[in-house]
Amino acid sequence: MTTKTVWITGATSGFGAATVERFVAGGWRVIANGRRADRLQQLVERHGAERVHAAAFDVRDEAAMRAAHANLPPAFAGIDLLINNAGLALGTAPAQQSDLAQWKQMIDTNVTALVTLTHLLLPQLIERRGAIVNISSIAGSYAYRGGNVYGGTKAFVTQFSQNLRSDLHGTGVRVTSVEPGMAETEFTLVRTGGDQAASEKLYAGAQPITAGDIADTIWWIANLPPHLNINRLEVMPVSQSAAGLQVARDS
Repeated sequence: MTTKTVWITGATSGFGAATVERFVAGGWRVIANGRRADRLQQLVERHGAERVHAAAFDVRDEAAMRAAHANLPPAFAGIDLLINNAGLALGTAPAQQSDLAQWKQMIDTNVTALVTLTHLLLPQLIERRGAIVNISSIAGSYAYRGGNVYGGTKAFVTQFSQNLRSDLHGTGVRVTSVEPGMAETEFTLVRTGGDQAASEKLYAGAQPITAGDIADTIWWIANLPPHLNINRLEVMPVSQSAAGLQVARDS
């Protein structure tokens, strides 16, 4: 069998790091993209340069993204799957108390960078009849206090995925939006500025999704027969379900 190649963004932690491990174990070549070069180098040292290529840059840096793509080693140049995993939530305050700079950073990372890399790789993915997996979130479907721009960016990812499916009709390219619920990664630490206590409180006793769970889910999607497409896949831990609506009452 011909060895396939996957480009994974946000590969230095959480879903991305676990997905690197899953695809390498499955025999794929992996282009691991992230900001933390030291963590990427550890992946290369653990698995070998013939299996993992480190692409160390911030996905918001379009020039660096294009340079990394242009300079891929020949063995990694044929990309069969793009996993747009890089993303973040910043802050938990309601909109009227939020930091505009954090809003812009979420948009730049979760939306602008994702569409830029997708646009860059689309010609090759079409040529190879490849696939795209975009990591969205249940936050794009269910509103909650403090979700504001983060939820908006993930709603975009979900809708963009479905519009890609429509535009790519007839090309053989598969597109999936994976929408996780509560998952225990570095996500809450990033969102709260490193508040370990807040992270532990959120996940305590909840049996949340793990990074490995999502990596296994993506692996399953990527290895389905080529005539099957998973459009949207919403995943929650059993302990989580949709909450009720808020009602403000006179006091």
